[in-house]
Amino acid sequence: MSTTIPRTDEEVAALPDTAPNGFPLDWSWLRGTPSEWGVRAKPSARGLTMQDIAIGSYGEIPDVAPRRTMGPRGSAIDADVPDMGYLLNAKSDVWADNVVELYEEAVARQWSATRDIPWGDLQELPDDVEHAMCQLCTLLTEVEMIAADLPAKWMWRMNHDFVETKMFLATQCMDEARHAEVFRKRALSNGGGLLKSQKRTEELLRTILYGKTYTQSSALMHLLGEGFVLDIFRQGELISPTDVEKRIFRMCMQDEARHVAYGTLHIRYQVEHDPDVADEIHQALDEGEKVLMEFGTQPAVMSALATLLAGGVDEVETKGLPLLEHLLGKMLTSYLARCERAGLNRVERTLIPLDLMGIDRAALAVS
Repeated sequence: MSTTIPRTDEEVAALPDTAPNGFPLDWSWLRGTPSEWGVRAKPSARGLTMQDIAIGSYGEIPDVAPRRTMGPRGSAIDADVPDMGYLLNAKSDVWADNVVELYEEAVARQWSATRDIPWGDLQELPDDVEHAMCQLCTLLTEVEMIAADLPAKWMWRMNHDFVETKMFLATQCMDEARHAEVFRKRALSNGGGLLKSQKRTEELLRTILYGKTYTQSSALMHLLGEGFVLDIFRQGELISPTDVEKRIFRMCMQDEARHVAYGTLHIRYQVEHDPDVADEIHQALDEGEKVLMEFGTQPAVMSALATLLAGGVDEVETKGLPLLEHLLGKMLTSYLARCERAGLNRVERTLIPLDLMGIDRAALAVS
């Protein structure tokens, strides 16, 4: 505890009320505030984390923000400050129980697409493999920025009392900018270049970006879109022709896992605190699954992945396509598991033809 005592009213009153140039002076801050004068945050072994400063009333996050200002939570806010017009003013609108920990992890694990990828180790690849990797990198360059655009669209509409969420989403924007950077660099660094951008990809991104609410958009992005991208990154060992690509996928995977972890627990938090919102989310996922199936069956996407899994076009039929079918099955199973963790049972409702992917719907329902 601090031993400093705020000045008395008499001491403050004795101070000058104007500067020599005539500017008025206000000493009310010298008396402290109605908050917790004397509270001192102590660093932990990792340094001074956001968890370390969530002490006393400073760590109390309201279920509904009392004001719509940028005044820091816990500060003494003037009664006549302007209204910022925030739309997301309930904690359940944006919160996840893991968001503070994820923010600390995000700032601790930032990496550089310039320095941390061994670009000098890139090897010349067969034309078909290089083209396949460039087609995948074109797609990933395209889709990664949606996970930056969407938080940017909603962050300024979130009440500042939930600043930890806004801070985490800012790291997500940075992560996704770096992902777009690293995949663009890979496409341009080994003699291939950027290849096809297709209509169905843009339709999926538009569906996510133009969700009616933050909740719907978050479900579409984190449970569906980013979840599928995360599963691609997890298969980096199988689809990477060299250690350079393996390193890229590994670094991107750690970032993407944070985003999906936030989105999954955010949806769970909201469903737990407002069960009526579940139907709104299901409706969004119904539409998202339709668009995703059209996106996922694009011949260019499927053939590029199959080529990378096979190590070239010569073994696409015997090796690449069976591995691709297995990969798609894992991606869909993982998606349904994410929904379950988020408090949404999609097994019976999903529009994805699970039987075509070799997934037993009845077995999933039992598990």
